Amino acid sequence: MGSSLRLLVLDAYAPEGRAALRGAGGTEAGVLYGRMLHSIEPSVRVEVAYPADPAPDLPSRADLAGYNGIAWTGSSLTIHHRDDPRVARQIELAGAAYHAGVPSFGSCWAAQLSVVAAGGRCTRSPRGREFGIARGITLSLEGREHPLFDGKPTVFDAFTSHEDEVGTLAAGASLLAGNTWSRVQAVDVLRGSGRFWALQYHPEYDLHEVASLCRLRRDELVAQGTFESTKRADAWVEAAEALHAAPGDGELAAELDVGPDLLDEAVRTREVANWLHALGAGHFTRMDR
Repeated sequence: MGSSLRLLVLDAYAPEGRAALRGAGGTEAGVLYGRMLHSIEPSVRVEVAYPADPAPDLPSRADLAGYNGIAWTGSSLTIHHRDDPRVARQIELAGAAYHAGVPSFGSCWAAQLSVVAAGGRCTRSPRGREFGIARGITLSLEGREHPLFDGKPTVFDAFTSHEDEVGTLAAGASLLAGNTWSRVQAVDVLRGSGRFWALQYHPEYDLHEVASLCRLRRDELVAQGTFESTKRADAWVEAAEALHAAPGDGELAAELDVGPDLLDEAVRTREVANWLHALGAGHFTRMDR
């Protein structure tokens, strides 16, 4: 990839959200993203910041230009709560990244943030929380030709957990993928000199991380009908953890209906690898709509 990329990872969780993840056995989002980026490209230099923390140490607008790219994680916050300074600060920071021309990438919260910071809007999903596995994500015509999805199947499953979704795309935004739960599962937002490739789903997750989220959100998931009982939810967690420990167990994979698009890390994280390749090749300075 040539000279190493300097990347800023923005862990968008509030401190209590990070603590809840750890308490359920999960990994903090910033750590998870850094681990994924280094796994794909060991030479990257990753710096992690926490914009939802009280008095966070964040780069200035001028300093943003010193990064080759910015990666945004999911979040425990809600994008509609723009009067919350932790939310407003991140919308402003995403706008500053657009202005500075720094290419951005991210998952879940990042998809919503990319659109809102460019003038679009998000809503609470009428179907509740899409959890565990987002089924049948399908690339749009533009998505099939987009470098973000180079080498990705036209239809695939992905790990997910979200109850908010993109409602109205901003000017300069292109819909790249969707499914029956959420019309927008991937988006490319061009604003000013900046560009943001964002996914509603989570390429950084594996079965262990999703099982941990199920422990954390079990009561909510039972209440909305994702699982018919706490016993069923606990059984799903147990099976997911077992398959994570033994990914070659075909019987367990069939039971959970999990295929290589989830179990093969190279397939699951293809979009991230494509973003890193685009950064290293300087594609963002040459891309036009």
